[in-house]
Amino acid sequence: MFDGPSVVAALKQCGVTHVVWLPDSELGTWEAALTGSGGLPLVRVCREGEAMAVAAGLMLGGRKPVVVIQCTGLFEAGDALRNVVHDLKLPLFLIVGVRSWYALHEGKSSDSCPVFTEPILQAWRMPYTLFDRRHGAADLVGAYRRAQVERRAAAALIAE
Repeated sequence: MFDGPSVVAALKQCGVTHVVWLPDSELGTWEAALTGSGGLPLVRVCREGEAMAVAAGLMLGGRKPVVVIQCTGLFEAGDALRNVVHDLKLPLFLIVGVRSWYALHEGKSSDSCPVFTEPILQAWRMPYTLFDRRHGAADLVGAYRRAQVERRAAAALIAE
């Protein structure tokens, strides 16, 4: 399970310096932990493409940010993501909430967001790991560290 305090602890364990975000209703529940004492600097953006650019700037300045967005925002941020990951070759790490993942798989939703999230990341040649209710913050640490050791970008997809 991914709750705010455990995610903040995991990100700190990884050496993350900033969280650049435009959260959805699920990931937004982490805000109190992120902004509370012992949290991390939270950089709020207006659009997900902007999140990619802000994170890239932080990385070029020697920081270690993560971007936290919803899957629909991932779709919107495509060109910025392409530029940061493939042209600048920055090892950007994304945490992406996959809206309606459970509802779709239970036959309770026709939301196409979870249908397209993985194929879009595959098209962009962006490695990812899908996390569901069986996973927790320790798994997030593992995914982040693998990406950093391999000096590559990656995404952690959080099923919602």
